[in-house]
Parts: sequence; structure tokens; C-alpha cells
Amino acid sequence: MMRSSLSARYRQALLGFLVALMALSLSGCGQRHRKFDSAKPVRVGFSLDSLVVERWQRDLDAFKRAAKDLGAEVEVKVANQDATTQESQVRELLSAGMDVLVIIPNDANRLSSVVSEVKGRGIPVISYDRLVRKAGVDLYITFDNEKVGSLMAESIVRAVPSGSFIIVNGAKSDNNAALLNAGLHSVLDPRIEGGSIRVLAELWPSSWDSEEAKAKLEPLLSSHPHVDAVIAGNDMLAEAAINVLSENGLMGAVRVVGQDADLSACQRIAEGSQYATIYKPVERLALSAAGYAVALAKGEKIATENSIDDGAGKVPYIKLEPILVTKEFLDSTVIKDGFHSKEEVYRNVGRR
Repeated sequence: MMRSSLSARYRQALLGFLVALMALSLSGCGQRHRKFDSAKPVRVGFSLDSLVVERWQRDLDAFKRAAKDLGAEVEVKVANQDATTQESQVRELLSAGMDVLVIIPNDANRLSSVVSEVKGRGIPVISYDRLVRKAGVDLYITFDNEKVGSLMAESIVRAVPSGSFIIVNGAKSDNNAALLNAGLHSVLDPRIEGGSIRVLAELWPSSWDSEEAKAKLEPLLSSHPHVDAVIAGNDMLAEAAINVLSENGLMGAVRVVGQDADLSACQRIAEGSQYATIYKPVERLALSAAGYAVALAKGEKIATENSIDDGAGKVPYIKLEPILVTKEFLDSTVIKDGFHSKEEVYRNVGRR
């Protein structure tokens, strides 16, 4: 029942998106690309950093399904968290004759050169969820990452108005981590300056690696056993923090927030070991990205209300709204949308 309902909503959203996209195409402005052969299906190259983070498989599946509904073919390359591999794979996709590239970069800066090569060949490029810096991509589409950070901080401050905090940021190489951090500090800094909140440490792992985060957290918690809250860059890092807290007898006593609404995170929220996560409806993101990819491949002009500085200039920017999820909102958000089933979320608490 849930799957058929989700499919119906998905197809309605697809139709609505295409109508809106055509309206934008009539009034927007865009760059000139190589001529598209309308007798052939659009070929989309999808370059993905990795599948380590739970949500990326969901994004990929939704994107492929949307692209198929639009008559496009998708070729996927997964770099397994290696920037050099991803550079090579982008060139492979270029050589294979893709009409448009969609990239989730491992490193915001390392791909600048190869993306410039792609654009030099007249192939449009979309940065999906993470920005490729200094490359002048044709479109950056993501969730509002600064708002993700501010929602995380606001939720934890409501639960813990004063006390000692630890911040575990995302990867240094990911531009999203910097945006999220800016959102966090927009909420936390006045309280830090006012003395109600003390940040014991702010960690910056080199990658989205839970083992690296855990290794940094273990000595920190040993030397600072009185912690009130941990803000983690995503749910995978939140899980690493909760594991360390558990080892130190602090699980449940410390509020922990992450993002992505991973199933395990939602289960932890239901159980009480994680306080909150940020839900990003990835079907909406994937649907929009697939539609824009096909439009750009066909040489259509698109319009956006926003732009973002990629370090070398402004690029078109679409940002979607993230949603805070705490225990009281599990049913009305991730479960209502069919993102996770009620049975899965409450499996370990024997509820509902």
C-alpha cells in the first residue's frame, strides 16, 4: 500500500515539475552547448563519490527512475571516496559521449579542472547536492545546507539551552560541510559569546569517515566526560559519536543530532539514543535534478532565483527545504512520506 501511494505521488510530482520546467525554459537564460541529436535518447553520466553514506543509493535509484521516465539513459560511475578515481571516471564518461554530466564530488576543489574540460567540450554539468568549486557548473542543486546547520543547532539548543557541546563537522573536502558549519554557528555563536554554551572541541575529519571521527572523539571524551550535546555532520558521524558515548557510559545522557534521516538514525530517535536528524526528501532532489539534466542536454534554457559563489564566480543555484525530525515528528515526516516504514522505524521499541 505504501509503495503504490509513493509511486502515485512521485508521478504527480514528475508531471508538475515538467510543466514548471517548461515555463522556466521560456523565460530563463543559459549557456550555449553542443547541438543535441533529438533522434536519440539523452545520455546522462552520473559520477558519484561513493555509496558509503546510506542515502546515496536512494538518491541514485530515484534519479535513475526519474531519468527513465523522461526517456533518458543513465551511466553510473562510483569513485569509492577517491578523488583521483573520480577524475578518471569523469573523463571516461566524457569519452563515452554523454550529453550531460551529474556529479556528486568527493572533493569540492579536485574536480575543478576536469569539469572545466567537460564544459570546454560543450557538455553541461550539474553539481548534485555537493558543489564543484571554481568550475562554473551549469547548475548546483541541493538542499539548503546553511538551513540544515541552523535547524540542527536550533533543535539542540531548545533541548540543551546551556552546557558543553562538541561539534563533529563533515569532510574538509566537502563544500557542504562549510555551509552547514556556517548555519550551526549562526545559531550557536551568540550563545557562545553570552557564555551559556561552551564548545569543548570542533572536529574536522578529512573525509566522511566514521572511524576517523570515532578516533578523534575517544580521547576527547576521556578528557571531557561532562558533555551535554554533540552536533554531528551527518547520521553516520552521529552513530560514531553515540558508540563512543556508549563506551563511556554516556549514551542517552547526551543529546546528539545528525542529518540525512538514515533508517538507523530514525530507529535511534525512536529508541531515545539520538535526539534529532534532518530529513532531506531525496526523491524531490533526484526528480528535479533528472528533469534539469534532460533539459540542459537538449539545450533548453533554465532559470533559477538564486546563485552561489563557487570561488570563481556565480553559478545557478536551486536549494530545497530540509525538515527537522525529532521523536514527535517521526510519524508526520519520514513515515508519512514513505521514506521509511513505521515497522522499520519502531522495530526495536515494539511500538505501533
